[in-house]
Amino acid sequence: MLSSNWILLAGLLLIAMMLSGTLLARLPLSGAMIYLAVGYLLAVAGLIAPDPIRHAETLELLTEGALLISLFSVGLKLELPLLDRRWLAPFRLAFAAMAFTVALIAAIAVYGLGLPVGAAILLGAILAPTDPVLASAIHSEPGPTPDPTRFSLAGEGALNDGTAFPFVLLGLGLMQLHDLGESWWHWWIVDLLWSTTGGILIGAAIGGMLGKLVIYLRTRHQSAVGLDEFLSLGVVAVSFSLAQLALASGFLSVFFAGLALRRARDFPIAGTAPIKQAASQEALATSAATHSHHASGAMTRAVLSFNEQLERLAELGIVLMIGAMLPSIVPFGRLGSSQPSSLPCALLRSCLHSLARDCRPTSWQR
Repeated sequence: MLSSNWILLAGLLLIAMMLSGTLLARLPLSGAMIYLAVGYLLAVAGLIAPDPIRHAETLELLTEGALLISLFSVGLKLELPLLDRRWLAPFRLAFAAMAFTVALIAAIAVYGLGLPVGAAILLGAILAPTDPVLASAIHSEPGPTPDPTRFSLAGEGALNDGTAFPFVLLGLGLMQLHDLGESWWHWWIVDLLWSTTGGILIGAAIGGMLGKLVIYLRTRHQSAVGLDEFLSLGVVAVSFSLAQLALASGFLSVFFAGLALRRARDFPIAGTAPIKQAASQEALATSAATHSHHASGAMTRAVLSFNEQLERLAELGIVLMIGAMLPSIVPFGRLGSSQPSSLPCALLRSCLHSLARDCRPTSWQR
């Protein structure tokens, strides 16, 4: 497919989604459902045919980028102080409930499907986490009294990608694809304890320091104003890459960088007062960025607005590609079948078949 045709197709899809946005809001449909169907139909028509094996590295980069954007957005949206007791529920779900779910799925895979232990734990670690895009979509109300259910689900959805990754490494280690160390010491100390705590500390430090630095420069020197988009991308890239280089969880680092950036507070100058709300919106937005009482709020709103736009574009690209890869799993004529070859069963069967093929006992014990 020519590049001009790709650009035309992407432009028409974006315009169609914008024009139908109000209609879709009234229907039990989401943008992701539309993107999935469009991707599937384009692949059936032969217009696109992404190969998940040949294009694995590109798909990995795209999905990782979309995940980081979603995690950062969730961190910016959650306003409760980190020492508030209401954080206990998301942490219980992301740590204790996550480990239990991984163990339950692994047990079913071993005793029900006959998979090796390593492959079973890997399958559990893949299936157990909830979608971080779901966490971003479940908006927690701003302010000190968010809805407990929404807050717990949003927080857990952002945390569990980082907390599930040690189990991915454990499964790979049992399959002789990752070094667990003698008596698993490397997994316990580095992959589990340091990966979790290190990711949290690195992300919180980067988000907090950069947020305070930007606010200080804007309120005291009227510099570093604008280009909040660069700040958003820079915080995500730096927090993720530094955590990865330090063998910590990049996912937790990005999430806590968003949390810390949101909590960077103003430094009110003595003798100054907040801007009167009677001022025009344009004047208010312009002066708030450098006002010592409003700079943090203006920075957070600008970064979050840009990140939400990125998240929508990432959702479009990722879900469209997933839909385009489905015809290789489910033939078009059998898509609506109620037999076990229906779409969810076919996807699960394909995943399990790949695991069973690649993790046979002979290759697993090498």
